[in-house]
Amino acid sequence: MGKRTIFTGRMKMADMIASNYDLILMLPRFGIHLGFGEKTIKEVCREFGVDDFFFLTVCNIYTFDDFRPDEEEIAKIDNRLVVEHLQASHRYYTQERLPHMQRHLDHIADSAGEQSAAILKKYFADYCREVRDHVRREERNLANMLEALRDGEPLSKGVSDHYVKSHDSIKDKLSDLTQIIYKYIPGERLNEEMMELVFDIMQLSRDLEKHAEIEEMLLLPPEDHSLSDREQEVLDLVAQGLSSKEIAARLNIAVNTVNTHRKSITRKTGIKSVAGLAVYAMLKKN
Repeated sequence: MGKRTIFTGRMKMADMIASNYDLILMLPRFGIHLGFGEKTIKEVCREFGVDDFFFLTVCNIYTFDDFRPDEEEIAKIDNRLVVEHLQASHRYYTQERLPHMQRHLDHIADSAGEQSAAILKKYFADYCREVRDHVRREERNLANMLEALRDGEPLSKGVSDHYVKSHDSIKDKLSDLTQIIYKYIPGERLNEEMMELVFDIMQLSRDLEKHAEIEEMLLLPPEDHSLSDREQEVLDLVAQGLSSKEIAARLNIAVNTVNTHRKSITRKTGIKSVAGLAVYAMLKKN
């Protein structure tokens, strides 16, 4: 979708939700309740004491893969709002989504036999532990950011960039769990519950990807367009004509992770075509 389709404050909140139902799960993180009738986004935000410009920025990032606010728009956003939103997302992941998925997975695992159940439960328990450890690290960084903002100091690129890069392992494990469930767990008895869990995992994976994009877009210094080491590796392989699947195999990472890096490369360089990226990669080496 092009930028001309982005959400604006004059749109009805119900129309925005109808165009991307995942945004329903975003509303509680802003303290917004359902039942807003025919009110516009701006009216609903005013009612709940929410900064409508920041709210719309988040909703546009979550909905449109090619949406990126420019430097002037980013400058309008209070970084404290970004930090508070990220903290609300952490609570959503650890207190709501993971326990919900745990209940489904336990039920599915128990139907797969004692040995399979033990393996699945351990895998998911390890995954949950990794997510919670990751969140604790982020929370410490966010606390440091809030302190810096209160003291009027600029955010450190090193602090924020460090944990933007650390989402890959979490997303890869979630992708692996999806593959395991719908490929290798018999679904004769609990097919509907298995499908619901797969959709839950896919939704959480999309959410985590957008969560990382918000960190990168809104917390990293806007003038920094340099590629990370991993993004440079992906760019070089794209320039060689490798597909995302081939790049994933070469770097031993998930295809979804490769696609995330490719989106980030496109955002940072402004170049979308494979041919253009190949030329860009060659020019960088000269």
